[in-house]
Amino acid sequence: MPHEPIPVSPGTHAEITHTVTDADTAAAVGSGDLAVLGTPRLLALAEAATVRALDGLLGERRTSVGTRVALEHLLATPVGGTVTVRAEVVYTDGRLVRFAVVAEDAARRLVGQGEVTRVVVDRERFLARLPEA
Repeated sequence: MPHEPIPVSPGTHAEITHTVTDADTAAAVGSGDLAVLGTPRLLALAEAATVRALDGLLGERRTSVGTRVALEHLLATPVGGTVTVRAEVVYTDGRLVRFAVVAEDAARRLVGQGEVTRVVVDRERFLARLPEA
């Protein structure tokens, strides 16, 4: 059965603004020992922005899953600082959606940048293929 086309095109975008808390630090998430935004949290924010960009576009039967990430974390952000992550669709091919992601702090300095690839899947089919625990 052929896949339905996805109603997503380059330029579709969303952003998330987040204030860094103690729970977001490298020390808290195990990616270091400093009280600054941890790279795993920056990645999670980037993925959340990609999900938000697709929100409401895929219908109830479909969702998207992350399949590839390339992320540079360029600038530390302290607890209490804010980070805004913008995700913009730059490429689509069938079910594949590729996003450029850019993170900036409140002073609009570049905190991070990269690319996140997601694939649109049928929820039921995807879950049915999971191995049993």
